[in-house]
Order: sequence, then C-alpha cells, then structure tokens
Amino acid sequence: MNGLIKGKEVHFDDEYLHVKLEDGRIISTPLDWYEPLKKASIDELKNYKFICRNTGIEWESIDYHLNIESMLAFSLQKVA
Repeated sequence: MNGLIKGKEVHFDDEYLHVKLEDGRIISTPLDWYEPLKKASIDELKNYKFICRNTGIEWESIDYHLNIESMLAFSLQKVA
C-alpha cells in the first residue's frame, strides 16, 4: 500500500461499514470487526470526521480511530 488511500464518505447499514474513497472505490467491511463501532449508537456512528489528510476516520465521541489503508489491508487478509 502506498498511503494514498483517502476517504470521501462513510456509510453504515445493519451489518457493514462502507467507506467511499476519493477515487470512487468503496470498501465495505463487517461492523463485527470493529467492536467499538458495533456497540455505538447510530448518532455516534454518524458523528465521524476524516483525519490525517483523509487517510483515517475518527469517532471522537467513542474515542475510536480507523486507518483506511489498514481497513483495506485487513479486508484483503480475510479474503485470502
């Protein structure tokens, strides 16, 4: 990975975290992989912001941070 994976939007449904990237791709991973997010309320989940030049996501109210490149790498490991 080259560190240039940048997020544009974050969405949730009952099972998945979806991150739309600046290049148009969408990464979808199970919420079960992120215990703090799984336990969070809808209002807390919607209260995110991009950090580190849009390469990470922060949910300040639940003190949780997610690196988008790591999210993608982890999802590829799970598939392999």
